[in-house]
Amino acid sequence: MTIYVGNLSYAVTEDDLKDVFGEYGTVKKVQLPIDRETQRKRGFGFVEMETEEEEAKAIQELDGAEWMERALKVNKARPQEDRKPSSRGGGGGGGGGWGGGGGGKSRY
Repeated sequence: MTIYVGNLSYAVTEDDLKDVFGEYGTVKKVQLPIDRETQRKRGFGFVEMETEEEEAKAIQELDGAEWMERALKVNKARPQEDRKPSSRGGGGGGGGGWGGGGGGKSRY
């Protein structure tokens, strides 16, 4: 039971998200991904709730809600294999997963 939370302020902490989502049930885990290059938060996160009922209530109440001067985008997180690859291209960078380190063939 994981929720995607987008359009977050870069000032948001894991404790902030625990507090907000805790109003809708038990928060098991919070993740705020960090950009590898800049070491800054990426503006989205994931919240794992105890039950699907708690998850549904939090999504219903918080999607579109204004928090920290931003309209939140809240929905059920999709498994990683269901996500589409980013449109950053392939073949030249280090790290991202498509290019593999430069000079190689593009996957397209």
